[in-house]
Amino acid sequence: MNNVKPRRLSPYWWPLNFIFFLILFPSHSFSLPPTERMSLQNGLRLIVSEAHSLPFVTFQLIIDGGSRFDPPNKEGLSYLTAKGLLHGTTKHTSKQMNELLDFMGANLHTDSSKDYITVGFKVLKKDLFQGFHLFMDAITLPVFPKDEFHSEIQRTLGIIKSVEEDPKELSEREFFKTLFAGTPYGHPVIGTEESILKLTRNDLAAFHSSYVRPNRAILVITGDISLNEIKMDLMSRLEAWPAGNVLPTSHKQPSAQNTKILTLERAISQANITLGNLAPQRNNPDFFPMIVTNYILGGGFSSRLLTEIRAKRGLAYSIRSTFHFKKRVGSFLVSLQTKNDSAQEAISIVLEEIKKLQKEPVTDIELEGARKYLTGSFPLQLDTQAKLAGFLAQVEFYGLGEDYAHNYVSCIMAVTKEDVQRVAKKYLNPYNYTLVIVGNLKEGRFRK
Repeated sequence: MNNVKPRRLSPYWWPLNFIFFLILFPSHSFSLPPTERMSLQNGLRLIVSEAHSLPFVTFQLIIDGGSRFDPPNKEGLSYLTAKGLLHGTTKHTSKQMNELLDFMGANLHTDSSKDYITVGFKVLKKDLFQGFHLFMDAITLPVFPKDEFHSEIQRTLGIIKSVEEDPKELSEREFFKTLFAGTPYGHPVIGTEESILKLTRNDLAAFHSSYVRPNRAILVITGDISLNEIKMDLMSRLEAWPAGNVLPTSHKQPSAQNTKILTLERAISQANITLGNLAPQRNNPDFFPMIVTNYILGGGFSSRLLTEIRAKRGLAYSIRSTFHFKKRVGSFLVSLQTKNDSAQEAISIVLEEIKKLQKEPVTDIELEGARKYLTGSFPLQLDTQAKLAGFLAQVEFYGLGEDYAHNYVSCIMAVTKEDVQRVAKKYLNPYNYTLVIVGNLKEGRFRK
């Protein structure tokens, strides 16, 4: 989607035997490679993790400037600003940036989410100095050229259209829009057709000037590098990045939840269903019991929803549940596709399974299966430089604590059957929920 073409580099794999051992025999603690931290005078938080097995260096920048900061009627501004960082700087056109990246065999990419903008970069150690300055130029010196701006608008409109034509994507988009109505989390990250067409290059420049600042950012550097090398070769450029003004942090919370049902008629054979409710923010102390509970309900291959709705009744090929945790608020949802005339039955089973989870303890086998999967798969979330950099950045962004990775396994293993039942009662709501269905509901005779 970007003018800057990504290049695939060999990933930094941890020893596979070690990973397989952890999956089969998870330890009660997990340690990351050593990390060092420092805060610069301009407010930038810097985290460095050394790993010298391969001659690569990976950068991950998280900026507190996601789509929840889009002004009213300018939804999609954060997203387009992030994409615009790749379209040329005061020093290089986008074509020249591409050529330099190709020459170095490097990868530069950007994105925006509800909470933050990310800028990722991976480069060979021998090209570190040149690559780092290209990375910093993209962050600090974008020009948002006219032609690339209009091309990005057209690409974004194409994505919006594709969502409209994908009933599953449409169902989830309308679910979040309804659940978070009236809050900054309610609109799609990419905006709407109406809002995108109103945006100008000046809007992007103004958003960049306000939000893409070091005092709103976390930079993680992993790989074949040390903090001393950074201080000698890179620090002057990082320190020269000027801080911005402190911006308001107020956030409107969603209103108290009542059942809301939205149906969208489409001439299709499958009903695409999204059902769920509000949930806590990412740094909630019940995070670990919540992800264990979700795995048992609908997050695992032998989950209750998959067993009851797919295996026993054959009502759906695909069904899952998940928590989406954000900085200020979160959500829980169940997503499934079923025949139009099975929609009512499938929804009823989902609600009954949630109620059962609240009323009856889970089995020892279910709890042990969830623990084993969540602890065993954890190292696989960190098995490349890019994954490790992203993990460290998110831990810092959400304020999870420096010992988060070390305590992860023991926190999962500490979850009890009583914890599962408690959080199911507290955070899953089968009585007041948001439900969105996209399908041929007249054919399915769905009743609200």
